[in-house]
Amino acid sequence: MRPMGIYIPVLVLAGLAAAFAVGSIAASYFIGPKRYNRAKLDSYECGIEPTPQPVGGGRIPVKYYITAMLFIVFDIEIIFLYPWAVHFDAMALFGLVEMVIFILTVFVAYAYVWRRGGLDWD
Repeated sequence: MRPMGIYIPVLVLAGLAAAFAVGSIAASYFIGPKRYNRAKLDSYECGIEPTPQPVGGGRIPVKYYITAMLFIVFDIEIIFLYPWAVHFDAMALFGLVEMVIFILTVFVAYAYVWRRGGLDWD
């Protein structure tokens, strides 16, 4: 077993990070200005005055959810590309063929979404 002494620098760094985080929050609480008014306590939405919302929240367009799902689908592609890039030499031709098939499949999905107008911002 290794001696516990090799973990001391990691623990010291973690302690310094925690002390900095707690100290920053405490300093902002004690040093920060205490002059509150209605405008400061109001929520801020990109410079637009907030309007009252219905109790249930309100209607959100479906286009928002479609855009979010498209982002997730095409973002997952990048996650699958990292291991392939790291072990590209070890997989040789097999890895190349598998990745070409994967990229073609994703490209077909991209072309389908593009043709259906999923990328248009109306």
